[in-house]
Order: sequence, then C-alpha cells, then structure tokens
Amino acid sequence: MNKVNVKIKTLENFKGELPAYQSAGASGVDVRAQLDGPVVLEPGQRAMIPTGLSFEIPMGFEIQARPRSGWAAKNGLTVLNTPGTIDADYRGEVKIIVINLGDAAVTIGDQERCAQLVVAPVYQANFIMAHELSETERGAGGFGSTGRA
Repeated sequence: MNKVNVKIKTLENFKGELPAYQSAGASGVDVRAQLDGPVVLEPGQRAMIPTGLSFEIPMGFEIQARPRSGWAAKNGLTVLNTPGTIDADYRGEVKIIVINLGDAAVTIGDQERCAQLVVAPVYQANFIMAHELSETERGAGGFGSTGRA
C-alpha cells in the first residue's frame, strides 16, 4: 500500500478521535460532524457540516470528500459537489456540503460520520493551443452516443 504523509490539525470545535482507516484495504477515512446541536435537513435542503479539521496536503496531492454509501442508500444523503476537492494549498477547516436527496427529513447529530476522505494524486496539465485534434472512432459523440450497454 502506498502512503504519503499528511499533517492534520484539530481546531477548537473538534472533539473525539482523529480519522483512521478501518481496514487494511480501505481507500478513505470517515470524518465526523462537529456540531453544537443536531442539524435537520428536509428533502432538497443542504448544509455545510464542519469537521473541526484542517490539513497540510503535500503538493501533487488533494483530498477528495466523498459520500458515505450507507448514508446515501438508507437516507438519501450525499455530498453535493462529489467529490469535493481539498487543494494542497488550502489550510482552512474542511466542511462537508451535504444534501438530502431523500423523501424524508434527516437529522445529523454531533459525531456522526458525514463523509469519507480519500487522498489522491493530482496532475496539472500543460495546455497547448492546437488548431486540429487527432481523430478517434468516437469523435465528438457524447452524452449517450456510445449506447446503453
């Protein structure tokens, strides 16, 4: 398993344990809501959930905030900007933008696992102006042009 060092800082509103991988093959770590009281999300509503954490991510990497599958399947809660990107030069508190896509109100409590964070490599592109692009079989076809199967 490849590893990279990421510094983590707990903020004044943080309580509980630091995020940790729950199995040897886990891709992400769960982060917990750091709330003074419950947050109720009606269907279609969204909220920014504080994690009480900030990170020093090495250049060439990002942290992606992703939904938790159990929350999505059982309650219709997901991360709105999936995956949410935490850039290497950001030092503020990581907050998770959660939306209720379900059909009933959902209450988010303090210390509830609200997202998973995945460390991922990043490449920056060198954009090169071109008047022509190479031909492919697909060409400009998109938005379902390759069929359903």
